[in-house]
Amino acid sequence: MSTPKLVLATHNQGKLRELRELLRGQIPGLDVDTDVVDAGAIDAPDVAETGVTFAANARLKAHAVAQFSGALAIADDSGLAVDVLGGSPGIFSARWAGAHGDDTANLNLLLAQLADIAPEHRGARFICAAALASPDGTVDVVEEGTLEGTLLPEPRGEGGFGYDPILQPVGMDVSCAELSSTEKNAISHRGNAFRALLPHIVKALS
Repeated sequence: MSTPKLVLATHNQGKLRELRELLRGQIPGLDVDTDVVDAGAIDAPDVAETGVTFAANARLKAHAVAQFSGALAIADDSGLAVDVLGGSPGIFSARWAGAHGDDTANLNLLLAQLADIAPEHRGARFICAAALASPDGTVDVVEEGTLEGTLLPEPRGEGGFGYDPILQPVGMDVSCAELSSTEKNAISHRGNAFRALLPHIVKALS
């Protein structure tokens, strides 16, 4: 396999598809279906998220994958920030209930913690930090995106993942899990962060 031009530091195919569509037609000579790959395609090792902010974790992963692959790399870190909890779960979103990645346990614990909180105090937002790094370190950029909303009292919808079933975006009457992937990508924190990063990607690859 030839060296890719851009590696996304994830094994999540949904994120890869989203990035490819964002870049499609943006850079002359870039074939997004072959030049843009995920970490699994190059057997990149997992990177420990030891940072204390979304931006720090995204930057750690981007630099590690760039150095491993010899290619430009993108990484993101994201989570849910709840106003009444002072911004928590934050960077601990994926392991709020203890075990990493147990979406159901995380969601149920959060709902239990907020059970007595009135609707007007259930403000929250998804936050994503997306980092771009080059193997030699000359490219080092982080952009953030958010999706503001309110936490519902119970899950709604079958789509998405994580806390999507309980976040209702501002101005909508559905949860993120009730949106189509196209609708969600258009407003999501990750989509917003990737779109903010796009000019830097284009510059680095052109």
